[in-house]
Amino acid sequence: MAISSSSWELPLVAVCQVTSTPDKQENFKTCAELVREAARLGACLAFLPEAFDFIARDPAETLRLSEPLGGNLLGEYTQLARECGLWLSLGGFHERGQDWEQTQKIYNCHVLLDNKGSVVATYRKTHLCDVEIPGQGPMCESNSTIPGPSLESPVSTPVGKIGLAICYDMRFPELSLALAQAGAEILTYPSAFGSVTGPAHWEVLLRARAIETQCYVVAAAQCGRHHEKRASYGHSMVVDPWGTVVARCPEGPGLCLARIDLRYVRQLRQHLPVFEHRRPDLYGSLGRPRS
Repeated sequence: MAISSSSWELPLVAVCQVTSTPDKQENFKTCAELVREAARLGACLAFLPEAFDFIARDPAETLRLSEPLGGNLLGEYTQLARECGLWLSLGGFHERGQDWEQTQKIYNCHVLLDNKGSVVATYRKTHLCDVEIPGQGPMCESNSTIPGPSLESPVSTPVGKIGLAICYDMRFPELSLALAQAGAEILTYPSAFGSVTGPAHWEVLLRARAIETQCYVVAAAQCGRHHEKRASYGHSMVVDPWGTVVARCPEGPGLCLARIDLRYVRQLRQHLPVFEHRRPDLYGSLGRPRS
């Protein structure tokens, strides 16, 4: 459906792909290089993946390496955003919240910084990845992490209204529909997708979320082997609201660029007005567990 504008005046986003390790300073160095490259290429917003800060070997190391939002690492990213003059989507920070002393658990927190380094939104991952996939090994995020209590309203940015989510959240269409109904024009799923589920589900789910919400979908991803216990699929991408992959990272760390055309979003929603055709009187509450 070729109605998207090709104007170079459209805002440019950068999607960064990295291989985080337990070494927080090396991870920051890698991410900072990509963010500076994004700024040099003219992006106004750069997206970093889930666990951009680190990927630990076990829950105990995860808790030991975690920091509060006011800690040193977020301070470095605040300075980076100011230095580069662009917005940053920090897709999954291991956050020691205000309840750290009581719970000794953390939040998986998506932080959005503006180009002055101010925190304009935080979303704490609401769906935790407690799964056991044959060939990929078990993952129990709740061993160290508390689920967030709520969704964050879409945030106005230089590229449009962004709905914040994280990785496993993409398996729950109710969340994406709620964000779209609240005004989102772009959905973002920073991720660390596994090497077995990735080839089967990654692109399919992202394209489905874009088509059903008529939003752009931006998915920055971890890639490669983080340490002896864990590897990620990669394939960071941007999907337009028609479901077309318009940008994709090559193998390994790096970035890809895409222009966001909100006129295209509006045109598509006008031509295919699915939200006007919904029948909530038939669906009821779809979020209840199966009986």
